[in-house]
Amino acid sequence: MSLNNKYVISVVGTTAIGKTALGIKLAKYFNAEIISADSRQFFKEMNIGTAVPSKEELESVKHHFIQNLSIFDNYSVGNF
Repeated sequence: MSLNNKYVISVVGTTAIGKTALGIKLAKYFNAEIISADSRQFFKEMNIGTAVPSKEELESVKHHFIQNLSIFDNYSVGNF
């Protein structure tokens, strides 16, 4: 991909509609990485009700901001 052909693709929607699977397919197709904007998947301890991608999904494509920090760590928008 040349520098002139950079795009940002946003996959948004409610929980459990296939965003992760679509995101992984797109990332593989475009040789890209996934940047999660999910405020709950960001934290390591929040596994229930957040539909965190499986270990296999996380290993198949580079992901950012999935289970990044503990809920006990200090973190602000300035750190982001």
